[in-house]
Amino acid sequence: MCTCATYKTKDFYFGRTFDYDFSYNEEVTVMPRNYPFAMRNIDNMTSHYAIIGMAFVQDIPLYYEAVNEKGLCMAGLNFEENAQYNDVIKGKVNVTQFEFIPYLLGTCASVEEAQKSLAKINITNQAYSDSLPIAHLHWIIADKSRAITVECVKDGMKIYDNPVGVLTNNPTFDMQMANLNNYMNLSPRQPKNNFCDKFPLKTYSRGMGALGLPGDLSSQSRFVRVAFTKANSISGNSEEESVNQFFHILGSVEQQRGCCDVGESNYEITIYTSCCNADKGVYYYTTYENHSITAIDMHSENLESKELCRYKIDRQENITYVNR
Repeated sequence: MCTCATYKTKDFYFGRTFDYDFSYNEEVTVMPRNYPFAMRNIDNMTSHYAIIGMAFVQDIPLYYEAVNEKGLCMAGLNFEENAQYNDVIKGKVNVTQFEFIPYLLGTCASVEEAQKSLAKINITNQAYSDSLPIAHLHWIIADKSRAITVECVKDGMKIYDNPVGVLTNNPTFDMQMANLNNYMNLSPRQPKNNFCDKFPLKTYSRGMGALGLPGDLSSQSRFVRVAFTKANSISGNSEEESVNQFFHILGSVEQQRGCCDVGESNYEITIYTSCCNADKGVYYYTTYENHSITAIDMHSENLESKELCRYKIDRQENITYVNR
């Protein structure tokens, strides 16, 4: 499925892997401040914060993840069997699942503002169309100060502080955090012999402090692995060092074709990996086929425009030959 993470050096970074067995021909999409975003149940957004992110563009951009010009970030990840939305509720701000990211990023400048807005919002059970049914998602919302996870379940909307700045898929976020207690013994340092001081036990390889770190592709294991990798990650403060390290963090959960069989000769792969400098509004990505980092700068566009700026994903691998 997918994994999302935050990262902070001198600047704040946010990104995700998009893991699936096929692509919707998504594009990096800039939504300028005056783009008229059509809402299903409330007044259209005709003036809002500018947004950059990955989207499947129909009549409107259907964002997978995005960041706005104020540095607020948001991503939706699959939450099958747990997600439950509601009918339209009178007196609430009724927002569909596919409008949720652009609505919050278009109207809020921080996690604090987003959390206040969430108290008024009802996520509705309206599909975009017959051919695009409801996506069962939960969300991570983050800025440079903090992150939260939002889940709409049978008992209503749950909002969790997210101190690790990581989100995958099932189970619910509170269970993901509880599961981390099982791994508190992991360390980037070499382990000491706590088994028995009477036995002459010693390390025989580097990296044995991380013995027990899960390596499978399940969402719970990916949560633990990225939380550990991110928490112990070290990089310089430059843009190149920070972006490079962020891609390595999410590379710890990259999915290779053939390892996750979903039937009928289809395999889940990491279709793309993104990293956005939320302070500068620069969106970086790689794809399964193209490991070269591609960048789009939101602030190089006319952010007062009423038209979307769309960039097709570059899937052609760029190999540099040094001897011919």
